[in-house]
Amino acid sequence: MTPAAPTPAYRRLSVEERRSQLLASALDLFAHRAPEEVSLDDVAEAAGVSRPLVYRYFPGGKQQLYEAALRSAADELQHCFDEPREGPLLPRLARTLDRYLAFVDQHDTGFSALLQGGSVVETSRTTAIVDGVRRAAAEHIVSHLGVTHPGRGLRMTVRMWITAVEASSLIWLDEDKQPPAGELRDWLVEQFVAMLTVTARRDPQTDALVRALAEDPRH
Repeated sequence: MTPAAPTPAYRRLSVEERRSQLLASALDLFAHRAPEEVSLDDVAEAAGVSRPLVYRYFPGGKQQLYEAALRSAADELQHCFDEPREGPLLPRLARTLDRYLAFVDQHDTGFSALLQGGSVVETSRTTAIVDGVRRAAAEHIVSHLGVTHPGRGLRMTVRMWITAVEASSLIWLDEDKQPPAGELRDWLVEQFVAMLTVTARRDPQTDALVRALAEDPRH
């Protein structure tokens, strides 16, 4: 008789490893279902653990787990804006949008629930997490523009564009992810240039920025 293959030895996960596992399972569920439709039993089943074990790591229950998963997603989303400050501006912006839209695609239902609000687990803390991502995105974009002290006009334009990107992403999901992500990316880049151009008519700082972009042969 052929001897049976040995059973792999059980390895107990460390506290950090177990917490990361639970967060990953929760984030995957929240990505594809609205938060109010996900229970702790669902998370426990997805992670292959018991419900009491989930409570052991997240004694605050579903709310604590959701906020922790949201922070994890927010960290991942902020990394979408990590782009070297090298080379022409618009291709840099396009690469950032590629990563952002890939995130939206991967977390479609959860992304919609997150930005549209109204979830039973939405609190001032979850709202602050989302606003933190928006502020970080604005800071990244301004830094790519090479402006040390952005005036009100430029700050408002960047924030308005971020709002437009969010709205476009939600519409994109509602339209079955059409047009293709690459076309949406190019459209959003063109919208950013158009918004800067409009602001430039009344704001000298933005006007100088738009002129510099127009004179740069690399764009």
